[in-house]
Amino acid sequence: MFDLKGKTALVTGSGQGIGRAIALLLAKQGARVVVNWCSNDAVAQQTLDGIEAVGGEYLKWKYDLSQPTVKEDWEAFCKEHNIAVDILVLNASVQFRNAWENITNDEFDKQMHVNVRASLALIQSCVPAMRERKWGRIVTVGSVQQHRPNTAMAVYAATKAAQNNLVMTLCGQLAGDGITINNIAPGAIETVRNEKALSDAAYRAKIENSIPVGFVGQPADIAPAVLLLCSDEGRYITGADIPIDGGMSIPFT
Repeated sequence: MFDLKGKTALVTGSGQGIGRAIALLLAKQGARVVVNWCSNDAVAQQTLDGIEAVGGEYLKWKYDLSQPTVKEDWEAFCKEHNIAVDILVLNASVQFRNAWENITNDEFDKQMHVNVRASLALIQSCVPAMRERKWGRIVTVGSVQQHRPNTAMAVYAATKAAQNNLVMTLCGQLAGDGITINNIAPGAIETVRNEKALSDAAYRAKIENSIPVGFVGQPADIAPAVLLLCSDEGRYITGADIPIDGGMSIPFT
């Protein structure tokens, strides 16, 4: 089961965190993974070393997805390496914590460009080859904030809701060509991005009290669902928004 031999996967933002866990699991199942990261080479090397450790193959795409030429630059990379992507995992995102009335134009633009525009650009670029092969898998990584927005991250929450709406819009248009597209929505996960906030004991307790299972998740809790969606075994799942949040998105008392 979950055999991805012969498949090529692009996992954006796979230098660390959730993206790394996804990249390692796809590689373990036989996919050749294009590892994308923006700046931290030393951290990204840990992902590359991990792929080698499981006997996987990788290509390196160090690239800032806030650039306006994402589609063209990705297509140039594919031409240079003579590849076409079978699996597209849109994990990279930008997040700024700021009160809504203080959000700057730069903060707004960076989040919209990376979290929404780059997702659409890469889908536009990858779908034609998927259509030719009558097989493709696209997974966007959303957030529990689609359903329970954090008051300090209004734009981030909005971008994740927009990304999920893109999935719902495209699923029917792609299904006839053997392409599935789904969104997963992680909750509070132990990543570098959340490290500072979760190091505050009072804040962590507040967050854990809002999660029915009672604890913060790990990146490895997210990757298995992505593997299912990227495999033949997930062929009947498309247009779905799958929360992986310990029940956090469900209001409870």
